[in-house]
Amino acid sequence: MAGVETLAVGLYADCGSRHEEAGLNGVAHLMEHMVFKGAGSRSAREIAEAVEDVGGSINAYTARDHTVFHARLLPGDLALGVDLIADLVRAPRLDADELEREKAVVLQELGEARDTPDDIIFDHLQLAAFPAQALGRPVLGEEATIAAADVGALKGWIDTHYRPGTMVLAAAGKVDEDALLKLAEARFGDLSPGSRAVAEQARYGGGRVADDRKFEQAHLTMAFEGVGYTAADQYALALYASAVGGGMSSRLFQELREERGLAYSVYAFHSPYADTGLFGVYMATARKEAARAQTLARQVLEATAAELQPAELERAKAQAKAGLLMGLESVQARCDHLARQLMIYGRPVDAAEIVAEIDRCDLDRVRSVASRMLAGPMAEATVGHRLAKAA
Repeated sequence: MAGVETLAVGLYADCGSRHEEAGLNGVAHLMEHMVFKGAGSRSAREIAEAVEDVGGSINAYTARDHTVFHARLLPGDLALGVDLIADLVRAPRLDADELEREKAVVLQELGEARDTPDDIIFDHLQLAAFPAQALGRPVLGEEATIAAADVGALKGWIDTHYRPGTMVLAAAGKVDEDALLKLAEARFGDLSPGSRAVAEQARYGGGRVADDRKFEQAHLTMAFEGVGYTAADQYALALYASAVGGGMSSRLFQELREERGLAYSVYAFHSPYADTGLFGVYMATARKEAARAQTLARQVLEATAAELQPAELERAKAQAKAGLLMGLESVQARCDHLARQLMIYGRPVDAAEIVAEIDRCDLDRVRSVASRMLAGPMAEATVGHRLAKAA
């Protein structure tokens, strides 16, 4: 990337919580924690000091369909970054005593999430939409599954999922491509071939989950089955999400906040997965206004699908294109984009190709995709509000 003086490098593994068995829910996230407790010749402190001594940073995160280990560095420290990341996934120490201590940390993280209504509600929504299956289970796991995990389970997870064919090493910024290739060959070239993990097929359910603990506000979500990230309609549905609830000019924001003062925070989103997606709306409102806000939000969704205007679609397209292009000016975002495109499509997809797909979405297509989606079953989740009985 011309004009930048730093780089991002990351290892992207095609496995996440939806690849877990029920009894191992949370193992992908626990593994991501544990490898930082010591790897290769370095202790936990030495890992932190090695990267921070050169002004860099290293971190990781687990999602439902992938796990990422990433570092931000100056160009001269690319070898250090690849070395650290390789050690994390290839030579973690996985000490049993350290595992018990880290379980306590993960339980603290789980407790913090449960005390944060606008965080835990999305786990509730995922469960409502995809009940009794891997895609509906929480990334962090549950107390019982976290307690049951042992060193053998973590080693088995790494051996099964961290193989060629399941990982992408990507870098962006001020990167020497030849040096990156040599580093990749040196640290990963001896791995035995592997195949991509096969996740349990998603089955959208459209259920309901209510967490009626008392908070200052009622937190409300509703969702419908969306589409996967290789589906032809993914861009049309993303544009509908933007038009109906993607910014201050969106219909949900204008109707619920500006016109009626029912919510401070309200937005729509579409989260695609490999085989399905989840389109949702989130809002936080006074408890006494919750039922009214829910009803109005559903009305806005249906009205927008029926009568989306050309100007609204053009605004959504402008927001989508600007968001894509502005994001790709970040070295970390460019690194993430490259890796995800390789994992999904098997090739880097140029931004111009994505812009062209966005421009091809016309009014009739967006309306049709949205209307079909809204005709399906709705999933609901609330925190601080008891759901009314289903009709």
